[in-house]
Amino acid sequence: MKPIRSGRVAFRLALCAGTAAIVTVATPAMAQNDDESESSSTTEYAAPASEDSRNEVNDSNAIIVTATKRARTLQDTPVAVTVATEEQLERAEIRDLKDLASIAPSLKVTQLQSSANTNFSIRGFGNGANNAGIEPSVGVFVDGVYRSRSAARINDLPDLQRIEVLKGPQSTLFGKNASAGVISVVTAEPRFTFGGEAEVSYGNFDAMVAKASVYGPLTDKIAASIGGGINKRDGYFTDLGTGGKTNERDRWFTRGQLLFEPNGLFKVRLIGDYEKTDENCCANVLLQEGPLGAAITAPAPFGLGAGNSDPNDPYADVIYSNFASTNDIKNWGLSGQVDFGFGPFQLTSITAYRGVDSITDQDSDFTSADLISRNFQDLSIRTFTQEFRASATFGALDMLLGAFYFDENIDQANELYYGDDLRSFANFGIFGLSNGTLTVPGLENLFGRLAGAPGAFDNQFFIGDRGLTEAYTLDNKSISLFGQLDFEVTDRLTLTAGINYTKDKKTFTTDVTSTDVFSSLDLNAFVDGATRAGISQTIGGILDVPGGFASAEQIAAFAAMDFATYQAIAAGAAAAAAPIGNLAQLQYLPPFLNVPNSVESGKTNDDDISFTLRAAYDLTDSLNTYVTYATGYKAPSVNLSRDSLPFPADRTAIETAGIGVVNQQYGSRYAGAEDSKLMEFGLKGDFDVASFAFALFRQTITGFQSNIFTGTGFYLANAGKQQATGFEFEGMVRPVEPLQLRLAVTYLDSKYKDFPLSGVGDISGYDVAGVPPISATWSAQYTHEFANGNALIARGDYHYESDVAPVEGLPGFIEFGQDAAIAAAQQFTREVNDVNASLAYIMNNGFQVSVWGRNLLNDRYLLSIFDTPIQPLSISGYPSQPRTYGVTARYKF
Repeated sequence: MKPIRSGRVAFRLALCAGTAAIVTVATPAMAQNDDESESSSTTEYAAPASEDSRNEVNDSNAIIVTATKRARTLQDTPVAVTVATEEQLERAEIRDLKDLASIAPSLKVTQLQSSANTNFSIRGFGNGANNAGIEPSVGVFVDGVYRSRSAARINDLPDLQRIEVLKGPQSTLFGKNASAGVISVVTAEPRFTFGGEAEVSYGNFDAMVAKASVYGPLTDKIAASIGGGINKRDGYFTDLGTGGKTNERDRWFTRGQLLFEPNGLFKVRLIGDYEKTDENCCANVLLQEGPLGAAITAPAPFGLGAGNSDPNDPYADVIYSNFASTNDIKNWGLSGQVDFGFGPFQLTSITAYRGVDSITDQDSDFTSADLISRNFQDLSIRTFTQEFRASATFGALDMLLGAFYFDENIDQANELYYGDDLRSFANFGIFGLSNGTLTVPGLENLFGRLAGAPGAFDNQFFIGDRGLTEAYTLDNKSISLFGQLDFEVTDRLTLTAGINYTKDKKTFTTDVTSTDVFSSLDLNAFVDGATRAGISQTIGGILDVPGGFASAEQIAAFAAMDFATYQAIAAGAAAAAAPIGNLAQLQYLPPFLNVPNSVESGKTNDDDISFTLRAAYDLTDSLNTYVTYATGYKAPSVNLSRDSLPFPADRTAIETAGIGVVNQQYGSRYAGAEDSKLMEFGLKGDFDVASFAFALFRQTITGFQSNIFTGTGFYLANAGKQQATGFEFEGMVRPVEPLQLRLAVTYLDSKYKDFPLSGVGDISGYDVAGVPPISATWSAQYTHEFANGNALIARGDYHYESDVAPVEGLPGFIEFGQDAAIAAAQQFTREVNDVNASLAYIMNNGFQVSVWGRNLLNDRYLLSIFDTPIQPLSISGYPSQPRTYGVTARYKF
């Protein structure tokens, strides 16, 4: 089929296409004639409100797609897009966004440090979690509204219709960062007929999900819908430190909509939502215990008698903490979409204001020892977006013009405080690192004498409730102007050209204060002082000087008299003082140079032009192909963490201005923009019993924003060039009418072509960690229909990801060289073998019940690994979720 272009159907479809950045599919992708398509054709199409328009759209039983913001059949949409419909999500029992990889292998979703931190990647490209200053490379949209941070969860949305995943840069159609791809979550509009649905699930770990929604007309011109739900589950980790559980679920939400449709030319959709999370999450386990110095053989936490998880059994689901974590998160928003059309023109306006308020706290030493008493964050994000778009069709020419405005403010306060056990812990470390010559009290006494103020440092090192108090702000404003032209050269050949201009400005500030006395000391100065004191004391003893210490004049005279002996004394004193320099690794929280200052303005100002060129050709009515060359853009991101450091290029200016702090280090305040390029060849087919989509691509991001956890903060840097070459295949076949088989495979050869300044040195030429070369899902669904109209549906799928290292390397090991830092990480690898299944009984009265299980083989693996905070040379990681199963009852009316 060619794009639908004429009459009332084309006009209504064009109106529906206008969401801020929405990908809409009318019926299940890859299944034009299957039962899903037939059973849901009047409810899957969300945009028109009236029943007659929905029926018109589906008269031909065609799959209508607006992934390119134009109404087309799926086959004629020249974009690599994966669609998960409402029915597919229900049959696969997708419980959260992170489960989507079992349907879309090119997509990876991980949740790590807190309930609000979810990271999305497509084709191996993605970032943005755990640092509020970093926007994601994968744009996430819910009903056309851009979600600038990763707080979207599908199980907190009522009347969910589908989720669409667009792969590759989408900058010429989407007004904000989409350099790696787009995820669009679509819910149904209110309808002018009364109806609704309710769902209750119960599973292991006392999991319970209950949600309901109802829709219907308020007048003949106004329809409304309202929904809400709760999601609760006990934690599957036992915390032997607190006696409680963690990795629980405790969420609730509500969402309401109004639809005003006075005639066929004008439509307004208003949405308000509020969701609340208050749960204990997210557990990680110790994978390797690291000794702290040659003289210390006891593992972490170094003889304090505290418990920690067993590195030999990382999947025992047991941890130790002093206090339960806090994840108190509020996510809310309002949006309004207005569609208006006249003649060949359609106009769309989408306005949205969203807020995220997140309070988190965590025992970040991950033991029952009180090493870190507080790792607190209070984060507030306010986001305003406005999109205007105009489109028109003149014969063989389709035109789209748009503008997108983005204004976001972030306020973040952090506190990282030491615990009461840190002093004892540090005592072990100092004893070992000084080869058994120093303790914490001895070091305090020594430094006081070397500073000429005996007693000044007594009881000042590694004291509880000292550490960092942090405050960050970020103000981001950007505007995008975009447009795209489609020209039908012939009935079978269409040429596309698109362009986007984006201007992005950011202003950020920091206000960080360290009260860690030991971290504020210049250890090199004390090494020099201790060396001089050793020389003075040794020569004073030889000369029998009263008081035991020789003066400078006496030392000079001794050297002149016996230089060889003086040299030996000096070398011995230097060797004795050298271990003081080894204590630098215990300077966890050094002073911080705040921004703005006389050298650093705390501002970024960037712009870019992106474009798309495409040729699409219909080989037959059932087979077509396309070739695409596209570029994408993501604006600079700011490091809002204690690892925000001046650029090395600013070192001379900072030293000249005299504003550097003690132990001044250099790194990065922000990462520059990402620029992506895509070359893609696609082939799509849709036949009576089978359909498929194939894409062969090479995608490159120059300046990829890499964010590496260092144990106390995040190292943000641009990779010179990251490249992925590969292919994707998604296919469906129905060998016999009741049986449907699907296969989705992604192959990726993902490498850093140029990355000299990573957190573990130059890794140019290395494979990108966390990106499996092969990801695949096989699924089968069998439907048995009874004579009374009821049906029994059995479904199963197997998701596989080949073996891969979770991270490139661990910065905590870099002092032993790059090879050691990389080897420390690569000893831990991940392979995924997930088996999921469900059995559903569907009644024609709208009631259905299903039993389901996810990860039935209880396959466990590591989502990510990192340097354990406070414990040098220790490694921690986040394990995957264990087997879950349950029963679900739904009723649709």
